[in-house]
Amino acid sequence: MTPRPLRADLAAVAAAVPAGARVLDVGCGDGALLAWLRDTKGVDGHGIELDAANVADAVARGLAVVQGDADTDLPDYPADACDVVILSNTLQAMQRPAAVLRQMLRIGRLAVVSFPNFGHWRVRASLVLGGRMPVTPSLPVNWHETPNIHFCTIDDFRALAAELGLRVESAAFLSGGARRPAGLANLLAEQAVFVLAR
Repeated sequence: MTPRPLRADLAAVAAAVPAGARVLDVGCGDGALLAWLRDTKGVDGHGIELDAANVADAVARGLAVVQGDADTDLPDYPADACDVVILSNTLQAMQRPAAVLRQMLRIGRLAVVSFPNFGHWRVRASLVLGGRMPVTPSLPVNWHETPNIHFCTIDDFRALAAELGLRVESAAFLSGGARRPAGLANLLAEQAVFVLAR
């Protein structure tokens, strides 16, 4: 059976993962990305997920996923245990994003991080013209219902990576499933995918 195609942001994350890699997916949700990586790239994948229902769905897919909190449980993982550690659309929900990034690159050689860009023009327009927090395709719920606690832009993330001494190996900037140019990414991209190294 051919695996379903991935959303554009998940496809960009998957493209950064080498075949046969040892992978930890932090905040793996229902395991859809891990299952795709297992089935198409033969990765040795593991996951950690906060939501018990998502953990059950991931385990039902035959994945090695445990319930846990990335903010507190990542220090329990051994150093250099993985080739790639993934944090897909979860960074903005972390209590301590900088600490999570450090832990990811302690555990793995590469970190692949995707997040919604709060600098996108629709977000800016919603605030300037409407005076309200945005609801967009990449931010689909009202401010009082969202799990997001640390809003950042692409430029904010670049600055954090530099502050932590992390090397940006590559980056993809997406809007509506299409790639956007790096020079205008902070304005035109709804989502970003960064590949980081120590």
